[in-house]
Amino acid sequence: MSSTSSAVLRADQIWIDGKFVKWDEGQMHVMTHALHYGLGVFEGIRAYRTHDGRLAVFRLREHIQRLMDSAHICLMKMPYTADQLEEACLELLRKQRDLFANGAYLRPIAFMGDGAMGLGAVNPTRVSITAWDWGAYLGEKGIKEGIRAKVSSFTRMHVNVNMVRGKISGQYVNSILAKREAVLGGYDEAILLDISGFVAEASGENIFMVNKKGVIKTPPLSSPILDGITRDTVLRLLRDSGRYVEEVTFTRDALYIGNEIFFTGTAAEITPVREVDNRQIGEGKPGPITQFVQETYFRVVRGQEPRYAEWLTYV
Repeated sequence: MSSTSSAVLRADQIWIDGKFVKWDEGQMHVMTHALHYGLGVFEGIRAYRTHDGRLAVFRLREHIQRLMDSAHICLMKMPYTADQLEEACLELLRKQRDLFANGAYLRPIAFMGDGAMGLGAVNPTRVSITAWDWGAYLGEKGIKEGIRAKVSSFTRMHVNVNMVRGKISGQYVNSILAKREAVLGGYDEAILLDISGFVAEASGENIFMVNKKGVIKTPPLSSPILDGITRDTVLRLLRDSGRYVEEVTFTRDALYIGNEIFFTGTAAEITPVREVDNRQIGEGKPGPITQFVQETYFRVVRGQEPRYAEWLTYV
């Protein structure tokens, strides 16, 4: 069973509220509003070491724009522009480029700071950016051989219960409970259904499946799912290769009898699923579509596909 809780490589500095400080100085008061009520928005962004030895951030602009959109959804006033936050991400990596030989994971987060308490409080928005070395979220073995997943007893929240276009801190309690349930049951990851019983997404990833006819499917954005940037990347890669993808709802038993399943996400990258609810998927190993997506994705993020060069921002 894989674990996603690993020690964070301590970097030298973090960026917080417009300035660089030492790692140990990146602290917040216990009365920080977001700690009590969960009002914050965040992103996970990866920087990869490219084939020519340079460091490049993958789809930086799209991630920062989603951060700004998430804050707007939550009525949080951002004290920095998207351009300023992009530059802060890049400068943080420049200052510590020697620490990230294989790449880095960036975590920008904006949250309501301390001041007034109560649900009606409106305190200044604080923003920080941290970077660390984070390997395969669901394990290197999972990337190569596939993982075991469990359909959770927890349901993904309704679109009028949570704001599905926002990557909002407090909403992840739903994912944490589902993830813990799955791991305690001996699985690697949880798959959540929507309130109608259709497949939504995993605890922190979008999901794709390939049925026995070779049709590739993924839940539509009308479902309670995050508009994943890796999901969007995979859709583009598949369609550019001439493959048709249906964005459509489907049931859990469609997963059981599918030929291939894989998860997509910045942290998880492209992770195959070899088993769902103790049912082997296909041949129990990554299938040809999954392998194509994996191989193409890693070529793109490492700068080996000039067609997608605009997705890379070099440090």
